[in-house]
Amino acid sequence: MARSSRNTPAPAVWVQLAQALVARELVAAFGLPERKAAELLGLAPSAVSQYLSGRRLGGLMVDVARDERARAIARGAADELASHPGASGETLAIVLDTARRLADAAGVRSVGGSPASGAPVPAEELRRIVDSLRERIALEQSAVAECMRLAQKSRDELTRSVFRQIASDSLRHAEIVASIQTYLDRGVHRPLASGVTRKDIEALITREREAEARGTVDPGALFGGIMSVLWESMVSDERKHEELLDRMLAAGFPAPRRRSRGRGPGADGGS
Repeated sequence: MARSSRNTPAPAVWVQLAQALVARELVAAFGLPERKAAELLGLAPSAVSQYLSGRRLGGLMVDVARDERARAIARGAADELASHPGASGETLAIVLDTARRLADAAGVRSVGGSPASGAPVPAEELRRIVDSLRERIALEQSAVAECMRLAQKSRDELTRSVFRQIASDSLRHAEIVASIQTYLDRGVHRPLASGVTRKDIEALITREREAEARGTVDPGALFGGIMSVLWESMVSDERKHEELLDRMLAAGFPAPRRRSRGRGPGADGGS
């Protein structure tokens, strides 16, 4: 697969590319309705529609889809998925494996700039970590399947929303773990943020706090039942966002350089 002139996609983006390419094969080559393709991929029908129309991923999707090896990988995955009745842990594993195969076919060696690998991890410890990550992916896949089952079993939209949110979170967790694994496979275990600066993060934190300060009424106090569960999940997400950004500032960038105390212009009081 020829490397695109565009920036190399981040690991999680390869999952979206896999979903998009497989969705196209399911609809165009296998003749499945978009709704059925969405069901097999564990996506909303609108997401599949946006993939097929190019509204999601845009030129990046076009670039990857031009390569015959990418199409062959997607066709193989579509063939596997077509025999399943719906989304499950096994179908999610197919999508994640497809994403990894697409990235490998593109010759990806490192993602997101110049990651700092830090001290090498002993081979035995690295194997234990990778095995643990594989186990975590399997558990998240199982959670997705069970939550989707419970969502279908639920009889009201709010209850379905709870289980769909958990399924979405579990799918995202599986993608994150798979992304971490791709870095470990390349010997990188301490990558730093790229493409953004500390000022970008600090500005986002400021906007988040300003938005919270403008809220004068807490509607959560009026809610009960499942509605209170969903509202609290939103509040928890906001707290998590703030913690993520704070942690990103602390660990996601190179340590600030200390100014030298050596002699230089003005070091001895001169101009």
